[in-house]
Amino acid sequence: MDKGIKMEKILFLAHTEEDGNLQKLAKETLTVAGEITKLLKGNLTVGLLGKDIEKAASEIGACQAVKYFGVSGEDFKASRYSSDGLALEAIIKKADPTIVIAPHTSRFNRVLPGVAFRVNGRIDTHVSSFEISDETLKIQRWYYRQRILATLSRKVRPWFLVFDSGISEVFNKTGSVPVVEKLKVVLTDDVKRTEVTGTEAATKGTTTIKPDAKVLFVAGAGWSKKQPDGKVHVKDAEETILNFLDLAKASLGSSKSLVDQCGEGQEVLAFLTHMNQVGQTGSTPRHPKGLSTCCHGEEPHAVGWRFINERRAINLDPNCGWAHGKTDVLYVADAFEVMRKVNELLSGKKDLQRKETVAELV
Repeated sequence: MDKGIKMEKILFLAHTEEDGNLQKLAKETLTVAGEITKLLKGNLTVGLLGKDIEKAASEIGACQAVKYFGVSGEDFKASRYSSDGLALEAIIKKADPTIVIAPHTSRFNRVLPGVAFRVNGRIDTHVSSFEISDETLKIQRWYYRQRILATLSRKVRPWFLVFDSGISEVFNKTGSVPVVEKLKVVLTDDVKRTEVTGTEAATKGTTTIKPDAKVLFVAGAGWSKKQPDGKVHVKDAEETILNFLDLAKASLGSSKSLVDQCGEGQEVLAFLTHMNQVGQTGSTPRHPKGLSTCCHGEEPHAVGWRFINERRAINLDPNCGWAHGKTDVLYVADAFEVMRKVNELLSGKKDLQRKETVAELV
């Protein structure tokens, strides 16, 4: 720890959702902030931003923060860099923290780097873990598409840390409603030039990306290849996959090879986009369980599964790359046949005991 700092002052920042609540990631990050505060023997302050912050404050009243600050009002309902920047800067100057901890949301990702610069601080994003060594806070984050893990520490204060999801439990303690000191932030017309007129979903139709799902189902290129009868059964694949996503409440991922077929003129799964891609050039989702089907087990694809706790795969090839250190269980079988049977069991057409067994598996 820097000799000029006697005790770390931790500031946890969060913004409310449209319903006035805090999202799951914010509560996970609050747990992290509490653990860091305890280990560093510091004190915790909370800063809230949104249209109405009372409901959010009541959700986290048991976090043992010494002070609550907030900026609220209609002007802070939606994400806007200029107004959010002024609000967060006001909270930070009032709290005077040495470490600022925030959840990795699109709203904060847009504005916090600029705020850190304004208060002469430093920022690290995509933080995936932390540890306290020799009374010094050290954080870890991945580089080069999750192939290089770096351990970092800084002496510069304030130090901004933006945490990824899935690294801590959701804060769910109950307590009394805290008193929030509301800060007044005056916005000029120049600051309010940008207006949010509405939102538009990235995709239409079936929602296949579900970050909070317990299961990630990954479809590989095999679903669009010729099957044992010598024919391609893409429509059958679509029906089977969508049925499973609905029955298991699962999220959909895909290998790059299958996504790329969209630009190659081949028949592809109609609901699949590059947003579903996981791997070296895609996302790295965090789900408790994962099921990979018809994938080749390439290392770039496996990188996307680094944060999946329990990994299973289905492939006809017993020498599939997934069988060698990339999956916990490999089913050497036809994915079409297996998933049809799984859907049949999940839909309740078989006895309840077998249905419960499959549900536990997925």
